Amino acid sequence: MNKPLPIAKGHTACPHDCPSTCALEVDLIDSRTIGRVRGSDANSYTAGVICAKVARYAERVHNPDRLMLPLQRVGAKGEGNWRPIAWSDALDIVADAFVKAEARYGSEAVWPFYYAGTMGLVQRDGINRLRHAKRYSGEFGSICVNTAWTGWYAGTGALSGVDPREMAKADCIVIWGTNAVATQVNVMTHAIRGRKERGAKIVVVDIYDNATMKQADMALKLRPGTDAALACALMHIGFRDGTADRAYLERMTDDPAGLEAHLRSRTPEWAAGITGLSVEEIEAFGALIGHTPRTYFRLGYGFTRQRNGAVAMHAASCVPAVFGHWQHEGGGAFHTNGGIFGLNKSFVEGGSYEDPSIRHLDQTQFGRVLTGDAAALQGGPPVTAMLVQNTNPANVCPEQRLVHEGLMRDDHFVAVHEQFMTDTAKLADLVLPATMFLEHDDIYRGGGQSHILLGPKLIDGPDTVRSNHFVIEELAKRLGVADRPGFGLTEREHIDRMLKTSGYSGGLAELEDKQWLDVQPAFEKAHFIDGFGWADGKFRFSPDWTGMRPGTQPNERMGLLGDYHRLPDFPDHVTLIEEADEKHPFRLATSPARQFLNSTFAETKGSQQKEGRPELMMHPDDLDRLGLADGQRVVVGNGRGDVTMPVKASDTVRSGVLVHEGLWPNSAFERGEGINVLTGADAPPPFGGAAFHDTRVWVRPA
Repeated sequence: MNKPLPIAKGHTACPHDCPSTCALEVDLIDSRTIGRVRGSDANSYTAGVICAKVARYAERVHNPDRLMLPLQRVGAKGEGNWRPIAWSDALDIVADAFVKAEARYGSEAVWPFYYAGTMGLVQRDGINRLRHAKRYSGEFGSICVNTAWTGWYAGTGALSGVDPREMAKADCIVIWGTNAVATQVNVMTHAIRGRKERGAKIVVVDIYDNATMKQADMALKLRPGTDAALACALMHIGFRDGTADRAYLERMTDDPAGLEAHLRSRTPEWAAGITGLSVEEIEAFGALIGHTPRTYFRLGYGFTRQRNGAVAMHAASCVPAVFGHWQHEGGGAFHTNGGIFGLNKSFVEGGSYEDPSIRHLDQTQFGRVLTGDAAALQGGPPVTAMLVQNTNPANVCPEQRLVHEGLMRDDHFVAVHEQFMTDTAKLADLVLPATMFLEHDDIYRGGGQSHILLGPKLIDGPDTVRSNHFVIEELAKRLGVADRPGFGLTEREHIDRMLKTSGYSGGLAELEDKQWLDVQPAFEKAHFIDGFGWADGKFRFSPDWTGMRPGTQPNERMGLLGDYHRLPDFPDHVTLIEEADEKHPFRLATSPARQFLNSTFAETKGSQQKEGRPELMMHPDDLDRLGLADGQRVVVGNGRGDVTMPVKASDTVRSGVLVHEGLWPNSAFERGEGINVLTGADAPPPFGGAAFHDTRVWVRPA
């Protein structure tokens, strides 16, 4: 059968992946139908390349399993019985539940909950406008960036870095702690260009031989949670061999003499015993970066999702400072451009009437909050009513059994606004069908690059679905706050106002004309030639972990968390992680899958078929030691619970390390419990976060 020809081509941005935020070209078949999705050749970062799952987006938009009607639960929670209701009735029910919760326990009993199902600044963040207007409980967004941003900021004093397109101008590219082939394909676009055009060496540091490591000229497979030890040994080599740039150190860093003294005992032999790498591997890596001025460090998020994640990021970011890589085009480091955009979201989020006394509940501790843990509730009232947008906590949050227990409470009302019947929607009282990104207007920014991008409405959605913006506006009317600043505007009006109040005087008209704005800082600023972000302009080897300036951390109002007193004075390996022990001899990492993005795309058949099935990757030596066979059903567990799945023999993982790829729906596992049954919700120091890849477990035959 011939595929229908497009009548037009639309331009937009991917709403799912904040590092990449790819610029897209979409074949429009008619006013409601899309065809092929491609990366824009005209965008210098996307460079015509996008991931396969987004290229298949028509499968998601036109999926027969997509939610189409508001549904009200009939019978007990989780039984799966629903009746369709009208939109107006559904929104009345939500508003009534919020009013009753507030009347009984106060406004903080209501917890609007959202995250990264869309990265659009209007559709995602508008829920905060309702939150602030009604003084509902705040949300501390701890799951994604906190440990990484804290560690990066501790050294640089800024949430920015070298233009990622400069990887193509590097002679050595270090991809550390991110499976870019699966999660940030554009990183590989520019890294491979550097290899082709300059003969650049690609070094990959990770915990298993994933798709990115298979692209490496030098592959370093270390034990989970030991990245800081490797970084310390690299810097030791620089001081020992005279490849450290002492002139740069004296000019641009806070205490090079103190660092050198501290690192004298952090030898390659010391690091080999911690990381599991050989002395020869560490020496070779140190020699390569020591003799390659144009070394570019691309530091990811994955290696920071440990209890010592902030320390690991800081240590890795110290390496290019010791060698002076920052001075050179194609050299230095990059983690995020989160600080360069300057977009004023105050009107979208209702910031002018935010009450600083309202608690911010930790999204990582979702299960503890809903089961009444006094510490998680910060001494306040229970949460008894929720609206959930853009996230799937029943699948993605740690301590999954507590999450399910909380969602199943009879005294807890949950409305879920979603595109599919997710694990969370299945446990809701009310399910509302949501638009997809092509069916509404929004604006995006690329944390892993430098563009602000427009995501205009390109097609009409089904008549019975509604945008996040619509839901928030309608609830505001029912709850008596529609007259507050920020309400009553269209998405396009919000975009125009946001741009103009942020210094982008051309507003929406300019963004529509150009499709995106490149706001990459100049070379001198991106490379910190004129000084790092701290008042003295010096990179901090010895950070003030507990005294960073207010406003720089995603959760400044939460205060210090975790074992912050154990954070080191200089970069070092700290054993804050869940180390393996006799009862739990394995370390488990829950790494991302290539065809899923968190729980998104797990509902499409194309992604499921390409991923296969949930499996536990284990080294053949460990299988032999336990008397297990490849493909055998095993139970993997710890004190939080256990999960059953097939084991897969794989020498891509180290002995003693287990990897489970992808956030499969809970229904893909026996008993309907997913991998996050095993992960913990303890707050990593100093400012919290999530430690999904820091889990010790045991394994036995099923």
